[in-house]
Amino acid sequence: MQFALIGMAVAAQNPTESAAWFADHFSFKVGIDLGWYVNTQHPDHPSLSLDFVQRDHESWPEATRGKEIAGTLLAFLVEDVEAEYARLTAAGLSVVMPLVTEPWGQRRFQVAGPDGLLVEVLQRVAPDPRWLAENGLAG
Repeated sequence: MQFALIGMAVAAQNPTESAAWFADHFSFKVGIDLGWYVNTQHPDHPSLSLDFVQRDHESWPEATRGKEIAGTLLAFLVEDVEAEYARLTAAGLSVVMPLVTEPWGQRRFQVAGPDGLLVEVLQRVAPDPRWLAENGLAG
């Protein structure tokens, strides 16, 4: 299957404010803002769309209409996680998981995003050889 665009729609309390949060902190650009629906894209990734829909709008699926998000994490892979951690904490974002190096080869942290989203920022690092061996991945 070929994709022309990969998108994610978030059920938002206030789509305009949620889109602005991603514009302010992650450089997304607002394309369309209808109030109840806001489309954003990142200038470096034109085939990725992050949209926000009023959570109680009639266009949202009835089974989840009006409900808050739970258990959704949006991750951004970056080249310098330390710099992003410094930038986002200086901006006052709420850190829900501090900067940590995972034995499987990630250095990451998480912040609280709008509408119940968790946003993870991570960088690839060398995995711990011992962890690889203990998990049958050494080779």
